[in-house]
Amino acid sequence: MAKTWLTIIGLEIHAELKTASKMFCHCPADHFGRPANSQTCPVCLGLPGALPFANRQAIAWTIKTGLALDCQVNTVAKFDRKNYFYPDLPKGYQISQYDQPFCQHGQLDGIRLRRVHLEEDTAKMVHQPGQTLVDFNRAGVPLMEIVTEPDSRNGQQAKAFLKHLQQIIRHLKVSDCDMEKGSMRLEVNISLSRNPVNQLRVTSDELPKYKVEIKNLNSFRFVERAINYEITRQTALLRSGRQPRQETRGWDTKKQQTYSQRSKEEAHDYRYFPEPDLPPLKISRRQINLIKKQLPELPAGQQQRFQQQGLTEYQARVLVSHPQKAQYFEKVMLTIKNKIKINLAANLIINNKINFQKTSPRQLVAQITQKQPPPLGASRLQLIIKQILDKHPKAAADYRQGKAGAIKFLVGQVMSQSRGRANPDQTRQAIKSLLDK
Repeated sequence: MAKTWLTIIGLEIHAELKTASKMFCHCPADHFGRPANSQTCPVCLGLPGALPFANRQAIAWTIKTGLALDCQVNTVAKFDRKNYFYPDLPKGYQISQYDQPFCQHGQLDGIRLRRVHLEEDTAKMVHQPGQTLVDFNRAGVPLMEIVTEPDSRNGQQAKAFLKHLQQIIRHLKVSDCDMEKGSMRLEVNISLSRNPVNQLRVTSDELPKYKVEIKNLNSFRFVERAINYEITRQTALLRSGRQPRQETRGWDTKKQQTYSQRSKEEAHDYRYFPEPDLPPLKISRRQINLIKKQLPELPAGQQQRFQQQGLTEYQARVLVSHPQKAQYFEKVMLTIKNKIKINLAANLIINNKINFQKTSPRQLVAQITQKQPPPLGASRLQLIIKQILDKHPKAAADYRQGKAGAIKFLVGQVMSQSRGRANPDQTRQAIKSLLDK
């Protein structure tokens, strides 16, 4: 009988907080595109005698994120020194958190979160032919790290989780999470285990004796592909009787495969100890409650509300994934109640037909009122529905098998095809009538 292996995936997400100043000094934190080494001081350069002081806003935003992710906020937290030597680390250590982070034990989409903690970012290394340059503008920028338990089981699940997490952080307005600019960086820890007792929750005793870390992934697509590649690579090794090396690997975008970088360190290799220049922080329940009151409506709640107000699941999901579009649509809905007009406005915003800077929400509503096309006739609606059903037989089959979510997808396709002219309620009833026959 062939051996079966369970994929065990843990995720580490780094997000630069968009505070005005760095984590432990007054230097500006907005480093992207600035002249190299133009935003530095003795503190972030690690010069002798320079003392750090904690950024209060960064701490509050980290706690805010932890609360949004259903975490426990610790009333006592401390900073630690993480010791390692690398050119991007001016002090020879990084101020981070180890055993007493700000937030612990959260969850999102069924994946447990081990911790949400705060540290300082490293410098940026610029590799050129024959030399490597170091830009210290990024050194010391507040960096929030979110670490999951090893609860993801495949690349698709990890990708969906990361997209949702990015949405939440953007809604909180604590980070841009722009992977092209490096303000959100992703790392994957992956290993394969043979038949653990619980397929969903693998205990620490059941974890394999090795772990492969894939670093510096800068897109959700690359995360999924890197995981899929590693599953194939590690499965082949295990089936041949060899255990994969514990190592750090990179992702080659051209070859679409991972490659070995170095052996992976354990926590004890970093020789963590409490940061002597920063005393432990006490966080009162009153402070935690004040931050909790500042939490905005989260993406899942906003999407549900948009659907209740007349949008399809597809329209609501796309708007929520773009906070600027969602914010603009919120203002449009203050002056419009008609469901057909709401759908027309949503489609115009989703399809980038509106210049947000030049067109006010009231002007958009006026345009829709003046140019509103006639409602879709019953015969035309039936024709579009039949075309959509022919094009998406799997969704139709899913509905007949009891998957209610399929009807939302089909309604969204009809609304898109009709350019918002179809009435969502009539469309839903018409689709159900056809599929129930």
